[in-house]
Parts: sequence; structure tokens; C-alpha cells
Amino acid sequence: MPVLPGAEPYRHEGGEVGVLLCHGFTGSPQSLRPWAEYLAGRGLTVSLPLLPGHGTRWEDLAVTAWQDWYAEVDRALRELRERCSKVFVCGLSMGGALALRLAARHGDEIAGLVLVNPGNKVHDLAAHTLPVTRHLVRSVKGIASDIAKEGVEELGYGRMPLHAVYQLRRFFQVVDRELPQVTQPLVVLHSPQDHVVPPADSARVLGRVSSTDVTEILLEQSYHVATLDHDADRIFEESYAFFDRLAPEVGKIPSAGVEGTTTGD
Repeated sequence: MPVLPGAEPYRHEGGEVGVLLCHGFTGSPQSLRPWAEYLAGRGLTVSLPLLPGHGTRWEDLAVTAWQDWYAEVDRALRELRERCSKVFVCGLSMGGALALRLAARHGDEIAGLVLVNPGNKVHDLAAHTLPVTRHLVRSVKGIASDIAKEGVEELGYGRMPLHAVYQLRRFFQVVDRELPQVTQPLVVLHSPQDHVVPPADSARVLGRVSSTDVTEILLEQSYHVATLDHDADRIFEESYAFFDRLAPEVGKIPSAGVEGTTTGD
């Protein structure tokens, strides 16, 4: 299936400091594209991949597993590591969980993490029945576009295949067990008014990681997709300041005259 317009992956060749951005479940790179372009405009090398089963139609997501989603960001991280001296990883929602697993498994190959409303658990009361119900019900209503800002929409699926929700639940369980292995500097930005991922998920992440350099920031004006919401500029600025603190060479990279590149099928 062709990729939906706006859902294409994004790549920008910048300086020696790289950033990998991971989008969320049933979403697409569109939700993180402004963030990626902000960082690219400041001279960073940026990779924003499209996860398998995303950015086309929800039926395509139904035939993927969490290992497919993780393999894609793992591949993108390895490409950045070959190109850059330091690499940071950012993620929104499930993308935050992907970032955490990369950190747990790759250790000091990752210089730091920035997570926005990271997911940690499927909270629906019927979650424990997913092994059975996914064979009886194909899909349920989607979770895209939880945004407070008027006139802004997330490019995501209107339906969620229950097979994929089951895979998401399994993935969250894997990541939760690995959280104590996360030691990198960490920034967690989360929205008190989030209708998709409750604040308890951010609290769980903050309480279980082994990182000692930790910053927690509340996004009071935004809902779940805060990267497209009222607090977007703050997310962009806080993340860049974090990168600049840990990799001072970021500020020395000229950004003028360099354009990002977009790739897609």
C-alpha cells in the first residue's frame, strides 16, 4: 500500500550529533515532523522512520508484531551510530517505550533520551482478555488526534486492530521489565490532561529507570499528542537545550543552507 501523504519518513543529514525520533502506535512521522525539522534547522542529523504497518491503512498494522516496530528503530539507530559521534533518542507515546528499550539494550551508545507522554501499559479493563478477543473482534475505535489545539489533527488510523493492541501490550510488558537497565540522562515531558496515556505511565518510567540525570516537565496546555499541541515549542526548545548540555558541539554546527530530505515509498 502507498504511504499516506504526510506520513513519509524523514531524514536530514546534519552534523556529528544525531537524533532518532520514534512515533507512536497507529500514528506516523507526521506527529513528530515539526520537532524533526526544528532540530534539523539547528544542524543536527535527524532520523524519523515510519514504523512497519503504519502510515498506510489499519489493516496493514494487523499483520505486524512488536518485534517489527522495534527492529525498524534499532536499524535506524545503527545507521545514525555509523554516521554520528553522539546519538540521542526521542519518542512519543509508544515511541517513548521504543526509545527506552533502545536505551536498555544499547547502553552508552545512546547519549540521552527525551520522552513525551511515554506509554507503559494498556490500561483498558479488558486488556487481559486480548489473547482471546483479538480472534473475535478485528478492530476498535482509534486513539489518534488527542490534541487540545483547535484546527490541528494527527495523521493516524481511525481504527486499531486488536491483534496490534495485543502486540502493544506484550511490548509494554517487555519494556517495563527492562526499565532498570536504562541509565542514560533522561527528560520526561508529560501532559496532566492526556486522554490516551495516563500520568501514571510517566510516573512508572521515572520510578523504575536507573538514570540519575532526570528532568520531569509538565505540559499543562496539551493533551496526548503534545508535539502538535500548545506545548510543542517548549518540547522542541527543552530537547535542544538538553542535547546542547550533553553535547556542546551541537551549538557549533552551522545550519544555514542545509535542507532536510524526505524518503518514502
